[in-house]
Amino acid sequence: MADRNSTPLVVMPNDNRMVNLTCPLAMPNACGYLWNSELLVQMNCRGYAIAQFLQPEPSKYSQSPALEAKTFVQPEHPYFAHHPGRFIYVKDENSGEVFSAPHEPCRKKPDEFVFSVGPSEISWTVKRLDLTVFLSVSLPINGAEEIWTMKLKNNSKTVRNISVYPYFSVGYKSWMNQSADYDACLNAIIAKSITPYQKTEEYQKNKKLKDITFLLSKNKPCAWTTISSSFEGEGGLSKPDQIRKAYLSCQRAVYETPVAVMQFQHKLSAKQSIEHQFVFGAVKDQTELSKIRDKYFSHDNNVTNIKQEYEQYISQSFNVLTIDCEDKEFSQFANTWLPRQVFYHGGVNRLTTDPQTRNYLQDNMGLCFIEPAKARSAFLTALAQQSVDGSMPDGILLHPEATLKYINQIPHADHGVWLTIFLQAYLDETNDANLLTHTLPFSDSQTPQTVITHIEKGLARLIAARDHRGLSYIEQGDWCDPMNMVGHKGRGVSSWLSLATAYAINCWCQTAEQYIENYSAEKISDYKRTSHDINNAVNHYLWDGSWYARGITDDDTVFGVKDDDEGRIYLNPQSWALLSGAAGTAKKFSMLNEIERQLNTPFGVMMLAPSYTKMREDIGRLTQKHPGVAENGSVYNHASAFYVYSLYQVGEYNQAFQLLKKMIPTKSDMIKKGQLPVYIPNYYRGAYYQFPEQAGRSSHLFNTGTVAWVYRCIIEELCGLKGYKGHLTVNPKLPDCLDTISGKRQFKGAWYEFTISRHEQQEVQVIQDGNLLNDNVITDAELGNTYVLEIRVPRK
Repeated sequence: MADRNSTPLVVMPNDNRMVNLTCPLAMPNACGYLWNSELLVQMNCRGYAIAQFLQPEPSKYSQSPALEAKTFVQPEHPYFAHHPGRFIYVKDENSGEVFSAPHEPCRKKPDEFVFSVGPSEISWTVKRLDLTVFLSVSLPINGAEEIWTMKLKNNSKTVRNISVYPYFSVGYKSWMNQSADYDACLNAIIAKSITPYQKTEEYQKNKKLKDITFLLSKNKPCAWTTISSSFEGEGGLSKPDQIRKAYLSCQRAVYETPVAVMQFQHKLSAKQSIEHQFVFGAVKDQTELSKIRDKYFSHDNNVTNIKQEYEQYISQSFNVLTIDCEDKEFSQFANTWLPRQVFYHGGVNRLTTDPQTRNYLQDNMGLCFIEPAKARSAFLTALAQQSVDGSMPDGILLHPEATLKYINQIPHADHGVWLTIFLQAYLDETNDANLLTHTLPFSDSQTPQTVITHIEKGLARLIAARDHRGLSYIEQGDWCDPMNMVGHKGRGVSSWLSLATAYAINCWCQTAEQYIENYSAEKISDYKRTSHDINNAVNHYLWDGSWYARGITDDDTVFGVKDDDEGRIYLNPQSWALLSGAAGTAKKFSMLNEIERQLNTPFGVMMLAPSYTKMREDIGRLTQKHPGVAENGSVYNHASAFYVYSLYQVGEYNQAFQLLKKMIPTKSDMIKKGQLPVYIPNYYRGAYYQFPEQAGRSSHLFNTGTVAWVYRCIIEELCGLKGYKGHLTVNPKLPDCLDTISGKRQFKGAWYEFTISRHEQQEVQVIQDGNLLNDNVITDAELGNTYVLEIRVPRK
């Protein structure tokens, strides 16, 4: 088996559709994730799992032995011996030797180990005791069900007597009522519970819940058990008492913590293989479970067909852009894992029923490239929940029974800025100008108004929510939602929100000029004047000599300045000053120098520095987070993506590309990061100069607004293939480290095969199907056609 020091620990085959880890010790928290419209499963390389499904709120069917809160997926999630898991125990009946796959809970050193993360399946291959265990999990397109396949092969030349024990944790589900038993007719372990409640009115809601966790087997086991404590005995999970015996106890759990364990005995001849199929998940009753059994096991090829349907579902995300450049790791990530993550965010909205408005709009901005019709629908869903005064809610409700929870109950001031930012990206990609005259009501008024009116009301609300200096009130947070005490008294202001408001106004002016005939020139002039005034106010009150401050507190203290011992410089104001146009040339280079000096690390740019080490009550709970974690000075990739996008707008292509690369784990740093290159995490640990030994560690949280911006940067900026009024403009922004990029881009139903290369010339030239274009804009493309582009860029 490969160990920590052997190479290669991570293998990425040339098919660009798989990442393999060859050691369970090198990155013990390495994981992949799968999802569908109802279910999200995050699988750890060692067999631990986090699974949540909607009914309609997020729920769990497999949890720890202690009753857990049902909450969102946590960053840097800790794993422990009894963390929910999916394991297979294997016992040689002749010798009594036992090991487990994938690795937990026996932790026996395998002769060979491969953890494979693919777009639609996660699998393990484990060899020990001259046996090979292959284990895989996939999902259906819909349903709270995990599809598991286990194959066992006898590699030896002798007959082997082997018992295998699939172990699926159920956990402590209810202090009110829980039990488990085996149903011989269904070949299923059925663990029942009643979700605990106190209020009488909760009964009507709870009685609809899927409170049954099941493990369904295609084959009939020879024995089973459902009592967790009895299964483990004195040996614990690593050496369960019942596995030492000839057969499991066949005990039902009667108000005891349940588990789903089955036993299968096999006499394997030399080189013989056997296969088992299981389904694990949640149902409301046994009638539903009977239908699920028919769905998967009524015919031999059902599971194969269902998995193929899921593979096709996931593959939708790969049909927009493919690239090939000298940096093969970057190409592979951009072609497979990035669009997959974009598709997850926009397709199922992070599997929530009340996504934060800012997240909902940005996630669906990424979906503009992959599934624009769904992005359009999402935008209208959000806009319909706007108040007639122009304000946007903190969260978008996606189900009739959904409620605003957690952070969405706290007032934040930024949600309106994302409307015009989304709209500009959507229209550039689709040219769907009809959206602007579409009519829809407000949340508190059934009188329908055009999207134009909704946008104007939203901008009016943002413009009005400013103080006497012309700076935007922050309330209890802006994009940085834990900055909750800067303006909770109603006076604090945000430089970022001020700059974002100016940028949002500019986006609307561009949209109106490009897509709305006869839009009022006077309105555009007024908007531009307001944006200019906001930029001037930020420059007057918040420029600290070398960079922009983060804001002014309720008590009139400017923070994020050189005199601060902690939180001296924040990234976001600098990025958005470039986007809004507030920063002229001198300010731009001053900021870039300070970002490089104070914020840049080998893992990306930190969100702020130095990280706070103690509570600062005029800023808020951000300062209570551990230094270098999340918003308190981590390499927060969402903020990094804003910075990258701003760098592209001001011509800093080299730095932009280098920061894009730092977001992606590579062979050179993935051991330090502890993460496979199958997603961009929410953050990497920061506080680089305070806690260097921890810096770079991945949060392992794949929910992040980063990915929509990164995808946009690669398509529109790096490759320079951007829509404009239904046409495709061509203006690549190659860094010096790349001489060529080739690939294929879909735009408005046509395909463009392109090659970007450097030449000795002064301007970008575009040759379409052998003809040199005069203005580098492709017009009159026909649906379904393929066009060949030779794009020549100046050699720097």
